[in-house]
Order: sequence, then C-alpha cells, then structure tokens
Amino acid sequence: MGNEAGRLDVQRVMAGDIDAFAGIVDRWQRPIVNLAWRYCRDRGRAEEIAQDVFLRAYRGLATWRGEGAFSTWLFAVALNVCRRAMQGGAPPALPLDEVPEPAGDADLAADLVSQERDRAVRLAVLRLPPRHRDALVLFYFLDMDVSRVAQVLSVPVGTVKARLSRGRALLRGRLERDAAVRRLAEAT
Repeated sequence: MGNEAGRLDVQRVMAGDIDAFAGIVDRWQRPIVNLAWRYCRDRGRAEEIAQDVFLRAYRGLATWRGEGAFSTWLFAVALNVCRRAMQGGAPPALPLDEVPEPAGDADLAADLVSQERDRAVRLAVLRLPPRHRDALVLFYFLDMDVSRVAQVLSVPVGTVKARLSRGRALLRGRLERDAAVRRLAEAT
C-alpha cells in the first residue's frame, strides 16, 4: 500500500484517467470499510459509508496537496464521513439471523459475558468526544502508530498521546459508571 502507488493513481485521475480511481478503491476499500464498521458495527452500513468516503474523496481529490501520504488524507476524509454518519443515531440493533448459535451450555455464560463486555466497550467508545474516540479507534482498532494517527488527525504527536491518555481515562470512568448502574439495577 505504498505512498507512491497512491500518488501515481491520483496523478492519473487528475490527468483525466477516471478508471485509475478503481486502483485507489481496490487498495483502500477494505481498510475504509473496517474503519466504518468500527463506528457502526453493521457491515451493510459500513459498506455504504465506505462508498460515501470514496465518492467524497473522488470529488475532493484536487484538495489533496500531495505533501503527505495519500492514505493519511483518505483516512481523514473517512473519519469525517464516519462522524457525520454516526451523528444523531444509536447503532442499529443486530438482526436475529446474525446472532451466532451458542457452542454449548458450558460456554454460553462466558460468551454472554464477553459479548456484553464488548458491547459495553463499543458503546462507551462511541459516546466519547470525537477527538478522543477517533484517536482510540485509529490507534487500538486500526493498529496505527501514534505518528500515523497524528498525521490522519492533523495534530502533533504529543496531542495524540494526550488524547489517548484522556480517552482511556474517560472510557474507564464511563465503563465503571455503567457497571455501577447495572449493579444497582440488578439489586432492585
């Protein structure tokens, strides 16, 4: 996924070879769908968001200055599209036909606890302020290093480190409060 291949594809598209954009889509579709899925947890919706990302990227290709990696610019566009897509709505419910069958009675309790923990973490991450949520998603879920996250978010490395630290603290606090509320509800 070299920067040079992305740069060449962009140059070809800007020169009028619209088919060269297919190379960009082929190269980046999977990571962009993965990023969108981290926000919405729905494969169909993630694919729609990715389609919107590529449409916006195509329309805004002239705004990429070529100073950094094309992928950095593309992920910044993707983050903006994901943020807009997630405004004003809760993640959709999981359809019953997509719920996996439990492996066995012994594993059922452990699976339910694990699924509930994963759901609680996902919802808590989505409720974080965007600057903390984006840093956490890029760093932990997309395995970007701190310098790459800084490039995507257009902030200094120190800011990313601070956002990760503060995001983890906010996340920890939200999860502890949510767990306390659940315990209180179960006790009554």
